[in-house]
Amino acid sequence: SLRCSSTKETQAGGSHREASGEHLRSADKAVEDSEVILTELISLIDKRRSDVKQQIRSQQEEEVSRAEEVQEKLKQEIAELRRKDAELEQLSHTQDHIHFLQNYPSLSCLSESTHSPSINIRPLSYFEDVTAAVSELRDKLQELLSEEWSKISLTGTGVDVLLSQPEPKTRAEFLQYSCHITLDPNTAHTLLSLSEGNRKVKAMTHQQSYPSHSDRFTGLYQVLSRESLTGHCYWEVERKGIVDIAVSYQDISRTGGGAECAFGQNDKSWSLVCYDMNCNFRHNNIQTKIPLPVPSRVGVYLDHRAGILSFYSVSETMTLLHRVQTTFTQPLHAGLWLCSNGATAEFCELK
Repeated sequence: SLRCSSTKETQAGGSHREASGEHLRSADKAVEDSEVILTELISLIDKRRSDVKQQIRSQQEEEVSRAEEVQEKLKQEIAELRRKDAELEQLSHTQDHIHFLQNYPSLSCLSESTHSPSINIRPLSYFEDVTAAVSELRDKLQELLSEEWSKISLTGTGVDVLLSQPEPKTRAEFLQYSCHITLDPNTAHTLLSLSEGNRKVKAMTHQQSYPSHSDRFTGLYQVLSRESLTGHCYWEVERKGIVDIAVSYQDISRTGGGAECAFGQNDKSWSLVCYDMNCNFRHNNIQTKIPLPVPSRVGVYLDHRAGILSFYSVSETMTLLHRVQTTFTQPLHAGLWLCSNGATAEFCELK
């Protein structure tokens, strides 16, 4: 049996080294390919920068040339006016009335002014418009890069499962990942009252005076956190009554009371349904019964990149209620669904 164990260890070690080598080669290729693509993107931007600069300079030269042409014509017109003015001045002193009548019509007739509406000098606002257009392009590019980068940062999830740190065991270890969570009033159903710095929520019997907002849940007594959750996170919820303690993507539906809005009843949310003495786990409307009593305080541990979501009963010890291994494709938000009159839930201050 010792030889078998040694052989297995040798095989396992060889498999790990082979996997590590494959990961290294794959990573090197990804770096190389990404470098080529990003260099092409930088080159494209540089070319556009050169094109815009050339366009501005070309327009500048054209407008300067047009302005110089107008200026030259105006100089010629002024010179002509001065010449005629001198001749008229001289003519006004003549005593020969016939000579005066013969020459006055030609001298008094002025040529059409060069400064006419047909001469169009482009206003300086043209260049300001170019700057505004480039600025708008920058903002759009930054927004696009931000959206795409979030996708890039999530593509390594499968590898992270292999490389993820071991899940904490003791409460002290969990508290190393504690995060401060507040509830977003813009998402709260109008029969939910927020207090304690938006960390506590209570189901009410009368409407709250929230302003109209597209993020608000309209049919279910639900609310989401203001903060988005990635990486390692841990928080605890103290609850009274029937409360769903959930995590959800930001784009979960908000209007109505259908499954597409309800925590745990769609593929965008995961939920622990806590009753007085027991609980169930629910995702995509598939329910898992948990044969353990649940206390008033529940701990939630998230390792986003590794796709780990765990719910714990928090007392003197940490008792695992349910653990999920999946792939999260978006940042998550903590969620609460108060399912009974007078139910309350509060994110605990962790020290």
